[in-house]
Parts: sequence; structure tokens; C-alpha cells
Amino acid sequence: MESVLNKLKSTVTKVTADVTSAVMGNPVTREFDVGRHIASGGNGLAWKIFNGTKKSTKQEVAVFVFDKKLMDKYQKFEKDQIIDSLKRGVQQLTRLRHPRLLTMQHPLEESRDCLAFCTEPVCASLANVLGNWDNLPSPVPSDIKEYKLYDVETKYGLLQVSEGLSFLHSSVKMVHGNLTPENIILNKSGAWKIMGFDFYIQSTNPSEQEPKFSCKEWDPNLPSLCLPNPQYLAPEYILSVSCETASDMYSLGAITYAVFNNGKPIFEVNKQDIYKSFSRQLDQLSRLGPNTLQNIPEEVREHVKLLLNVAPAVRPDADQMTKIPFFDDVGAVTLQYFDSLFQRDNLQKSQFFKGLPKVLPKLPKRVIVQRILPCLTSEFVNPDMVPFVLPNVLLIAEECTKEEYIKLILPDLSPVFKQQEPVQASNMILLIFLQKMDLLLTKTPPDEIKNSVLPMVYRALEAPSIQIQELCLNIIPTFANLIDYPSMKNALIPRIKSACLQTSSLAVRVNSLVCLGKILEYLDKWFVLDDILPFLQQIPSKEPAVLMGILGIYKCTFSHKKLGITKEQLAGKVLPHLIPLSIENNLNLNQFNSFISVIKEMLNRLETEHKTKLEQIHVMQEQQKSLDITNQMNIPEGTKANNQIDKVFTNLQTDILTAGSDCKENGLLKNQKKGSLTLEEKQKLAKEQEQAQKLKSQQPLKPQPHTVTAPVKQTKDLTGTLIDNMASLASQSLNRPKVPSSNSFSSVPSMGVGVGFSSPVESTKRNGLNANVGFQPSGLSMGVGTTSQNFFSSAVITNMNMLPTGNMPTYSTMSTTAAVSQPAQQNRPPDMSALDSLFGPQKPKISMNQLSQQKTNQWLNQFVPPQSASSSLPGTQMNVMGQPGFGLQGNPFFNPQNFAQPTNNMTSSSSASNDLKDLFG
Repeated sequence: MESVLNKLKSTVTKVTADVTSAVMGNPVTREFDVGRHIASGGNGLAWKIFNGTKKSTKQEVAVFVFDKKLMDKYQKFEKDQIIDSLKRGVQQLTRLRHPRLLTMQHPLEESRDCLAFCTEPVCASLANVLGNWDNLPSPVPSDIKEYKLYDVETKYGLLQVSEGLSFLHSSVKMVHGNLTPENIILNKSGAWKIMGFDFYIQSTNPSEQEPKFSCKEWDPNLPSLCLPNPQYLAPEYILSVSCETASDMYSLGAITYAVFNNGKPIFEVNKQDIYKSFSRQLDQLSRLGPNTLQNIPEEVREHVKLLLNVAPAVRPDADQMTKIPFFDDVGAVTLQYFDSLFQRDNLQKSQFFKGLPKVLPKLPKRVIVQRILPCLTSEFVNPDMVPFVLPNVLLIAEECTKEEYIKLILPDLSPVFKQQEPVQASNMILLIFLQKMDLLLTKTPPDEIKNSVLPMVYRALEAPSIQIQELCLNIIPTFANLIDYPSMKNALIPRIKSACLQTSSLAVRVNSLVCLGKILEYLDKWFVLDDILPFLQQIPSKEPAVLMGILGIYKCTFSHKKLGITKEQLAGKVLPHLIPLSIENNLNLNQFNSFISVIKEMLNRLETEHKTKLEQIHVMQEQQKSLDITNQMNIPEGTKANNQIDKVFTNLQTDILTAGSDCKENGLLKNQKKGSLTLEEKQKLAKEQEQAQKLKSQQPLKPQPHTVTAPVKQTKDLTGTLIDNMASLASQSLNRPKVPSSNSFSSVPSMGVGVGFSSPVESTKRNGLNANVGFQPSGLSMGVGTTSQNFFSSAVITNMNMLPTGNMPTYSTMSTTAAVSQPAQQNRPPDMSALDSLFGPQKPKISMNQLSQQKTNQWLNQFVPPQSASSSLPGTQMNVMGQPGFGLQGNPFFNPQNFAQPTNNMTSSSSASNDLKDLFG
């Protein structure tokens, strides 16, 4: 990599040094910037040709430089002869002005090191193109090495040289004297120009008389740069020391031969023995055979043979050569017409430009780009000619690469994009551009598209001409894929909609709908649903063509894979719009069938999609139910029971709350119907709503499973038996009237079967209830009332029964006042000290008198029911939920404040009496 960079650096340095040394100090450098060395030309290719630009105007030029170092081998007088010869030729070129002569931009300037002058931009000399690369930079530029002359270039080039000679011979009365490939320069456009007037010969006779030219004898002692090139020199120069205009025609014949033979001259001349060489050449020319001219085209072969004739009088003159059939080629004539275009009027130009598209395909691309395109773009300054020139320019643009288009064509097209005057020409320009819009959008840079091309399209949509609007709407779909999405969404679509709504032309309205339908695929789905479809409902006309256009947009959107219409849009907007349109009286049978077909498709899809959605929801619900059942089967037995209880109570709570709220709402509605609520009713209603909301948000308590332990056989508990018998005896006392309910329960020691209340100490710890209170499977059970019973109402539960079982003695009925305590009228408690001895060591150390004298539990007073609630209902031998082993403490919704203590009806037991008899004898 480093070696490559070093090589590049050395090359650049060498080129810069060559340029600097070549023109250093020359006055030309004050006005012109000298660039790259591109070619060589002039007599002996002594002039180096450089690119250059004028500093003031940035105009492109060619700088010809003669380096005086080439004369180092010569003596001073020879150097002076060479300089004088070079100066003579340049000064004569400066005085002459003709399209076929090289145009001077700056006269000759001399410095100590070089001679320099400036001309129009050039490409190379004909000698360089034909393979003579003397005095060229190393390596040889690729554009010269690869340059190939096309037939049309050769024909028109020779024609141009003939025209130049005609000008010199007829108008200037001059013989060029050294017409060679080195002195024919190809300018940047490819035109052949004559230079090198170092050896020109002016006529000695006055202009009105026959011209007469004096010729100098050949001096082999002169430097080569002071002598013409003998290979293209007519024989009479050497042999008879005479010359005339026909001598230049011989040179033209020799150049023609060299062009068709890859630069090889017809004869090789020995400069040391030039007379002998020309004598031999004269013999060969006199018997010139067809084999010598075989590479020359047949249609010009005879004319070349005449030009190379030994006798000058036989040679055709320059005017005659310009009229030979060989130069009647279409391409050559076209190029010749372009060169004289400035002499034509608008009518002649318009006729020529109309026929030009037929000729352009026959011409080589380089000829079109170099020769024709500059002439065409120069006509853009004439607004009336733009509609005739523009199609040809766009045709050339199609054959150019994007880079060539941007560099050579676009700068001249930019003003045309914005041209609006005159109106007729502007409308024609719009039509032409619209027809080539795909080309413009493909090759034009994005910035230029946004700034120049798309505004022209928008202007066409807003044009007053219906023809332009129709053409624009028809063409837009062909290049819609090349328009960027923001421009289409924010600028193009709104103008199409505006044209559709505001126009009075049915054709424009229909074409607008067709255009929208064709570009739907380039739009976003939601933009179509939110912007295009609602626009269809704004179209006022009901003509069948318009209705079918609307139907087409709906159908395209509905059936397009990328777009589609949601079922909500179908049901809410599309179908309500389409169905009324389908019954318009203007529609014929086929059009009506089209409407109905699309409507049916939409309805079928609507039904299918919504049905599928509902089926999916149903399947999900069923799967959730089955999942819940599976989870319920996998949980432990105790947890399953608790979950069932939770579910039952949750459902009961929901039903109760719902029923209560429904009742309240119904009542509220009734009150509202009767009149407005009072403040107290509103406050009460608000509190009830808060309470219901709290209950709904409350997490349900999980019941703790009660494990049943197997009964352990142990000694008979005489104390418990005694207490039960005493309770039975107390209930069988004298018949007294029933005493009102007591406010408290007396303390009773624990019963073996687990029914009763604990001591006050335990009562305070356990909120007044024994932890063992429950309903064992073999013990007592609580009867359940009717299914409609409200557990959360203020009514007292009156159907709790103590039912005897097989392994339990029968107890007599015991009311809440006579359970264990004495009547309220008794002032002194009974003496039970005699029973203290019955307690074993495992019982608490407390006397019976202390038990009887303990304070009543105030918390239990609220459970005492009224006497009217002492009736009992038969109940099943089950607990509250029909589950064994479930006690009051397991109820998640149990609240002692919501329940009253039911009356216990205990039946007397004969076995208890027998036990007392056994105990006391």
C-alpha cells in the first residue's frame, strides 16, 4: 500500500513539476489556471495541450504550451528560426475566424521558458487519436488510448476539413501548406478544427484575380520544426517547387487514407534523400491500384484516388469535395445542420427537431452527447422552442447513465421544470415531462425531485386544463412506486382528492378514483382506513362511473392482503355507505350485481370473523372451567372441603349482597318515583353501600380443619357426671313458673363430650367460647334451618338442637335460665364445698363454691334470646354445612354479634340418677 501511495505521490509531483516548469512565468498564467496535460498537437506534435480555466469567468479552455527545452540541441539561429515559425502560425490563426478553424481564446504569450496561447477546449489532435502519442504524458491518458473514431465522426470530420479548406482557398486566398493529422484538432464536442499555419502561403495576386502562390524550395538543412511534414506534402512542392490550392487537396487525400488505415501514411519518406523518395512516390501514384485503397470505403475510394493524383488539375477542389455523396450520410447531415443551427428561424428549427428522434438512435452515444446534446440544451433559452427540443433531450437522457444525466443534462433541465410562460408552451412542457416521469424520478437526485419534479406534478394536478389533469392522473400510478411515502401522503393524495371533489368534469373525477385505486398498494393500511375511505363518502355525484370507482376502491382495500378492512369498519362505515349506493336508480343490472357481490363478501367475512372470535372465547371459558375442576381434584381432602365451604359462603355472600343491593336499588327507584330522598335516607344508603363494598373486598377466612382424635379409654369422670346430674335434678325441681332469661351463663366444667363453656379465665382468652365447642360426628349437631334463611339478618336462629346419640345419655331439656345457675331471686348461693373432695389431682385447684360465685361473662349476655325464641325445629344430624367435625370457630363469616344463643332443651337421663345413687348410696 505504501509503495502505491509513493508512486501516486511521485506521479502527481512530476505532473505538477511539468506544468509548473512549462508555464512558469508566462503571462498566460495571470488570467488562466493551467490543469492536466491531456494531448499534443501542431507541427511535429511540439505543442503540449493542457486543460485550463479562465480565472475570472471559470470558462473552460485549452492551453497550448511550447517548452523551449525542446530546442536545446539546436544552435541559437536555429532556435530563432523555430520560434519565428511557431509564432507565425499562431499569429495567423489568431487573425482567422471560422467555425472550421480552431478558435483562439488568448493570443500567444512568450516567456523565457515557453510559448503559450489559449483556445477553445479540446480533446486531442487527430494524430493522437490515430496512435501517434509523441509529447504526451506518461502513462498515456486512457481517453486518448481508448478513443475510437466512428464512421459518422470520420465522415463529418473530413467534411469539416473540406469546408475549412474551402474557406481558406476561396475566401482568404490562402494555401495551408502543412495540412496533417498533427494540425487537425478535435475539440471537446468532437468537431475537427484546423490549426498549424506555420507554412501558410498567401496569394500574391489581388483578390479579384486568379490567386497565385509562391513556394519556397525544400531546405534539408533547416530544423525539422521549420519544415512541413513531407509524408502529407504534395509532390509538386518538392519536384517542381510550386504549389496551389490543389496541393492542400492532395494533403486531404493523404489524411483520408491515413484515417482509414489506422494513421499509416500512404508513403514513407526518407528525409535525408527526399527527392529520390518523391520521385519514387510519383511513379507509385501514377499507377495507384485498388489494393492500395482497399481499406477506404467504396463510395469515396474514387474521390480519394483523384485527390492523390499526380496532376494538380485533376484533383477535386474543396467545394466539390463537400458535395460528394459520401458526405450525404444522415448522421453527417444532421451534425452539419446543428453546426448551422444559429442561421435557422424557429419554423425551420421546429421541423428539424420534430424529425430528430428518428435519427438519434442511429448515431453513436459519444457523438450524441458531445455534439448534439450541447446544441439542444442551448435552445432552452428560447421558450418557444422548448416543447420541440425537450423530447429529444429526454430521449438522450434515457441512454445516459445517472452520473452523465446529473452532470450533462440536469443543470439545463432545472429551469425548464419551473417554466410557466408562455402558457401554451408551459402546458406542452408539462405533458412531455409527465410522459417521461419515470425517467425523471429514476435518475434525478432526491433533493431535486422534491424541489423541482414533484412541484411540477402538483402544478399539473391543479392546472386548468382538463387534458393535463387526465394525463397526470393516468400517469401517476406508473411512477407511484418511485415517490417517497411522505410526499405521497402529505402532498400528492390531498391534491388528487381536491381534484376529484372540485372538478366539474366527470372524466377527471373518475380518473381520480381510478388513480387512487391503483396507488392503494403503496399506502399504509391505517392511512387508507382513516383518510381514503372516509373521503369516498364526501363525493357528491352519483353517476354510475363514479359509483363503480368508489366500489372499486372499497373492493381493492377489502381484498388486498396488505390492507384489508376491519370488521368494525365494515359494520360501522363501509356497509352503511355501500348498501344505499347499491340501490341507486342509475345502476344497471351488472353494476348492481357487482355491488351486491362485494356486499355479500363483506358480510360473509364479517360473520366468519366475529363467529370465530366468539367460538374462541367460548373455548377459553370451557378450558378454564375444566382447569378449575382439575385443580380441585388435585388438592387435599381437607383443603377441598374448605374450598367448597368458601365457595358456598362466597356465593351466599354474593347472592345476599346482590339481593340486598337489588332490593335497595328497587326501593330507591320507588322512592325516586315517589319523590326525592331525604338526607337521612341518603346517608343510610351511603353507609349501606360502603358496608357492601367492604364485604365484597374482604378476603374470606380459611377454615382450619379440625382433626378428630380417637377417644381414649380412661377412668370415669365422676365430677362431670355429678354436674350433669345436678343440672338434671335442678330442672326437675318443683314446678315453678318460667323465669325470664338470665343475662349470663353460669360456669360449667368441661363435659367429656366436649359441649359446654370453660372457666372465666379461658373465656377471656378465647373470647368467651371454649375451643372445644363443636359438633363431633358421634356427638351433638346443629340443625340447619330452611335454605332461605338469611344468616346476616337480625332474626334469631331458633333451630339449634342438641340431639342425643347412641353413646350419650339422654339429658332433660334445659332452658337458658336453668342451665346451671339458680333463679335470680335466690340471695345466697348453694354450698358445694362437700363436693371439693371429688376433684382429682388433674383438675384445677378451685372449689365448687368459687365456681358458682364467679362473675358472669358480660360478653355472653348478648346471646340470651327472648322466651319466644325457645321453640325448636327438628334438624338433621349434620353440622351447618353438612360436614362432620365443623364447629362454630370454623365458620369464616361467624360473628357473635350477629347470632343469639338458642335455647337448649335437655332431656333427663335415668342413667344419671342411677349413677348418683351408686355414688351417695
